[in-house]
Amino acid sequence: MSSSQPTEIYAIDTCSLIDWQVRHYPSDVFSSLVTAMDGLVVDGRMVAPELVKEEVGAVGGSAELIAWVDGQKNLFVPTPEVLAEAQAIQGRFPGLQDPKAEFEEADAYVIALARLKKGGIVVTQETSAAEKKNPKRTHFIPDVCRELGVPCINLLGLMRREGWRF
Repeated sequence: MSSSQPTEIYAIDTCSLIDWQVRHYPSDVFSSLVTAMDGLVVDGRMVAPELVKEEVGAVGGSAELIAWVDGQKNLFVPTPEVLAEAQAIQGRFPGLQDPKAEFEEADAYVIALARLKKGGIVVTQETSAAEKKNPKRTHFIPDVCRELGVPCINLLGLMRREGWRF
């Protein structure tokens, strides 16, 4: 699996990790995808804020995904490294936060991480508010990324961008 543009850094959101291993690309069927994702982490090309790790456990990650996440020490960037940028994003886009959330959400931190990394691209399964029938918020990750000029793709887009074939 070769990388077409090895300088890109992917800041991955919780929903993409859950969609990968729990919903759409389970490891028992897509075993080589685990190897490919591991390669991005080892190369320092896939990162996530620490809050993503917390969300995986809180929002229903499978035991297999939780074990994978727990084993990815190089994936997670400590919160203090992205805190100021994430707070600036939350201040500018208060509609990004779910007012009913029971824990601090990672969305602003994922976007902040992509902004702070050269060539940063957000990977999320979220769709924009305009694409939703009854959006619960005014902004979702793609909306904020568009307004800030941060590239935003979904998991399938990452696979295509990397030129992966399974």
